[in-house]
Amino acid sequence: MNATMTRLAAIVSAGALAVSACGGAPEPVGDAAGKAAGKAAPARPPVDPASVRANELGRVPVLMYHQIVPKPTTVYDRTPADFRAELERLAREGYVPITAAEFVTGRIDIPAGRHPVVLTFDDSTISQFALGPDGNPLPDTAVGILLDVARRHPGFRPVATMFVNSAPFNDPDGRRTLTWLHRHGFEIGNHTATHANLGSSSAAKVRQEIAANQKAITAAVPGTTVRTLALPFGIKPNPPSLAVRGEHGGVRYAHLGVFLVGSNPSPSVFDASFDPQNIPRIRSQGPKGQDANFASTRWLNDLASPEGDRYTSDGDPAKISYPRGTTAQVAPAWRKLARPY
Repeated sequence: MNATMTRLAAIVSAGALAVSACGGAPEPVGDAAGKAAGKAAPARPPVDPASVRANELGRVPVLMYHQIVPKPTTVYDRTPADFRAELERLAREGYVPITAAEFVTGRIDIPAGRHPVVLTFDDSTISQFALGPDGNPLPDTAVGILLDVARRHPGFRPVATMFVNSAPFNDPDGRRTLTWLHRHGFEIGNHTATHANLGSSSAAKVRQEIAANQKAITAAVPGTTVRTLALPFGIKPNPPSLAVRGEHGGVRYAHLGVFLVGSNPSPSVFDASFDPQNIPRIRSQGPKGQDANFASTRWLNDLASPEGDRYTSDGDPAKISYPRGTTAQVAPAWRKLARPY
């Protein structure tokens, strides 16, 4: 590990502790903000933020997926064709996937004029990810489709955050599947060991569910750090701080971000209203059906409108650009990087 990455690891670790202790925004990652999945993005020429209408205080869609199956049985399911169509739309409209951990730490290093999107998958089912005999993802799984869309659209990063339970993707110890995901830039997040309802669980049970799953993840992928948690059913424990930081059986956990089920885009991580313990997500769904007005098609339409207040990158991870006079406020931890225009 080189000096820059060592420094980044230390800053991210400190940010996790800061979030856990006080619930505030993580510390900026400074010069290392552009590092993602252990690699620096290629240098880009500077861009006038006004020329791309940069707004890094704008809203970010954090999309939530469950089963990707030919015959959906619940409002949470999507067909492979619908999933592919949504990814194709995101690529056409200039979105670039980032992980949940990159989002909550402000490591949003994407080209000028592009928009971040966070793809999240709950429950670690084989419809999301499965490896074939050749060791490659099956093409009709969510990961297989994501990789294919990325091949067709250069610049559309094939990354996502997989919020897993125990025995993820029908892999008893998770070693084969989680190792592949980690090596290919996917983030592995916590979704508790048994998908427990944390709201009706004792404090000890909450800590056990989270710590046991973290232990299984880190055993499957030695050296990885679990930085984010998605609440099963979107239900918080009592007190909510148990989802952020705790210990059980000698295993300590500390999350930079806690994700809800939600129904709307998230504020920018640089916005003072951003709450790392309550990050909303948007369920993926077409324009019709139960609660479609709170789902992805509606919100992507809304964000694409002139009044959509969508996060648009300035291409410079060392600056936070936004129109002067915007109603949003830069969070105190990030003000040194602010560049209104």
